[in-house]
Amino acid sequence: MADLDLAAASSAAAELGRPELPAGADAVGLARAVGAEAIINVTIPAAHHPVTTAALLAGFPVLGEKPVASTVAEGLSLAACAELTGKLFMVSQSRRYNRQLFAAKEQSSELGPLGILSVDFFKAPHFGGFREEIPSPLLLDMAIHQFDMARFLLDADPVSVRCEEFNPSWSWYAGNAAATATFEMAGGARFVFNGSWCSPGFETSWNGSWRISGERGTVLWDGGHEPAADLPAQAEAAVVRSVDDPGQDIAGSLREFIAAVRSGSTPMGEVHANIMSLAMVEAAVQSASLGWRVALDDVLNSSYETALANENNEDVLRVLKSWPSVRTALSR
Repeated sequence: MADLDLAAASSAAAELGRPELPAGADAVGLARAVGAEAIINVTIPAAHHPVTTAALLAGFPVLGEKPVASTVAEGLSLAACAELTGKLFMVSQSRRYNRQLFAAKEQSSELGPLGILSVDFFKAPHFGGFREEIPSPLLLDMAIHQFDMARFLLDADPVSVRCEEFNPSWSWYAGNAAATATFEMAGGARFVFNGSWCSPGFETSWNGSWRISGERGTVLWDGGHEPAADLPAQAEAAVVRSVDDPGQDIAGSLREFIAAVRSGSTPMGEVHANIMSLAMVEAAVQSASLGWRVALDDVLNSSYETALANENNEDVLRVLKSWPSVRTALSR
């Protein structure tokens, strides 16, 4: 366990009941010293880029906490670094690892063309700390989970977004704690996110409450129980009830990462596949600030220019410059 504050690392190991666990102030140095096979990066978002870059360049596969980085530009740098080193960088988008979510997707395959995917997310947590002080706390710290789940359910990436956010008068957050965002997705479907972090009473699950609407019916999932499908009888009979268990939350993410490291398979959350989820967050925040529709390609292209300007590793820069386009690079 590594931490810039060595005492904090040792204390955390002791709290886990593993006081003998090797600790150090530098993740790469410690990993080399103990013969580790991979590094798990659970630092604060601002440290995701430097810590993951150092690990990849040192030859270690990395499992990182969401978001991929503080910005899409830093995420693009990390994707290029993963290409350069040939090492896996997987982002732990842990709420994808839910058997009920997989079951909802399986049921929605019988709906025909999908037109509308919506999620309500209403909670009232009193976190204290940075979440109650940052701007756009709901969009910046939480919505990426639902945005990423929407990409999974629709098998589609976003094209554009129109978002509004505000702060109810009773809110205990300094920044806007409520937001509604409507995304146009590739293929024409719409994804609507409607949420608040200061709405006590009849709270939804942390996954949100979902509705998947298609040509032949609807699937509902409350985020905590089995999904329900309202379909024609013949379609209902066709729904496959046995769904592979992806594991649950962080445990599922860890399991898939280990399997990918050992087998060379590509997991959910591989850096190229995950960046678009963070781009949805940046685009939604930008739309709310500007007051108009924002195209995802504009966010990607401006982030790419920033990544080129800020990259200080010549080899990573060379990879970035080799990309024909951001969309093409991310779809590899």
